[in-house]
Amino acid sequence: MKREHQALVLRACGASRLRVGGTIQALWGGYGEIVRVQLEGCARPSAVVKHVRFPGDVEQTERSHRRKARSYQVESHWYQNYSSVTTGASGRCRVPECLEVHCCGEETLMVLEDLDVAGFDQRRTSVNDQEVKACLSWLAQFHALFLGVTPVGLWPVGTYWHLETRPDELEAMEDLQLKAAAGEIDRKLNECHFKTIVHGDAKLANFCFSREGQDVAAVDFQYVGGGCGMKDVVYLLGSCLDERECEKRVPGYLDYYFTELKSFLNKEVDCAALEAEWREMFAFAWTDFDRFLLGWMPGHWKINRYSKRLTKEVLRKLKL
Repeated sequence: MKREHQALVLRACGASRLRVGGTIQALWGGYGEIVRVQLEGCARPSAVVKHVRFPGDVEQTERSHRRKARSYQVESHWYQNYSSVTTGASGRCRVPECLEVHCCGEETLMVLEDLDVAGFDQRRTSVNDQEVKACLSWLAQFHALFLGVTPVGLWPVGTYWHLETRPDELEAMEDLQLKAAAGEIDRKLNECHFKTIVHGDAKLANFCFSREGQDVAAVDFQYVGGGCGMKDVVYLLGSCLDERECEKRVPGYLDYYFTELKSFLNKEVDCAALEAEWREMFAFAWTDFDRFLLGWMPGHWKINRYSKRLTKEVLRKLKL
């Protein structure tokens, strides 16, 4: 870490000394890394630094680079202007506190609270029923908190697979029927009456769990933006359930999500109308992500009998 970057971290944390630890995670596509720094002379024993720097020797399309660069601008804006809103919530919508964001040319530093120290030190590659519900409860509160909020400075339409940002994957699709319907599916999702801000990348890997698994915090807000809350729900469930589990457990998880959502919503919201609209959009949101996978990685394990059944259902509805 450069000396000037270390000085920035020290000022942000009010520390006198720091020691850079190992890399927590390399950023996708060679765009930097996330590191933990140990601190001295302040109340925080450590902090996490997300250090973005554009690669100079990685082969990629100009469109792909622009999308990634924009995603880090969005994430920086999110932490600076939106993340503090969640601190007033009841604690079930936890995100890391933003201590500092510094942007200079092709480098960005986000100095964030260390969630391990805050009690969210567990990561999961598989989850039990309680842990799935903890993630769904987080999403429900997040969606309720930002219902009706215009995503100024964020992605106008959230999620990293949004159709407008993925023309290459659309062109590569071999499923011509779904390919032809992609624009209409996107339009239906975008024209929902009830819109919120979605996390945009709500996979299991982006949730940090408490030791007992009852509470979670979320990270990675590169693709946060406007949209229907079902986009986050289908992406979460698809990231931790196989096709047999989806058939068996998704209906109950949807019921749980909407029960949680209604408990967090403002009394003025027409909960019945919102639930009816978003339940209708569930299959559309799942099919929208399936469209991306079929163009990006057609052999992906998430393309299964369950996703194909929902796609057929959506295509049938569109014909009607």
